[in-house]
Amino acid sequence: MKAREHDIKAIRDMDQGRLKDELTSLKKEQFNLRFQQATGQLEKSSRIREVRRAIARVQTVLREKSPKAKV
Repeated sequence: MKAREHDIKAIRDMDQGRLKDELTSLKKEQFNLRFQQATGQLEKSSRIREVRRAIARVQTVLREKSPKAKV
C-alpha cells in the first residue's frame, strides 16, 4: 500500500486478518528502509516516517477491534 492508501477510513474497513497482514507487510517495509538507510542506499528518507505512522494507525485500529477493548 502507498502512504495515501493508509487513510484511517480504509484501515477501519479492513477485517482483523487483513489488518494483521498489512501490519506484517509494513514492518517488513520498515526493516528494508532501515537497512537501506544504514547502507546509504535510501533515496526518500521521509518514507520511514510515513511507514512508521501507518504502522501506528494499523495497530490503533487492531486495538480498537480487539474484544478486550470493548470491556
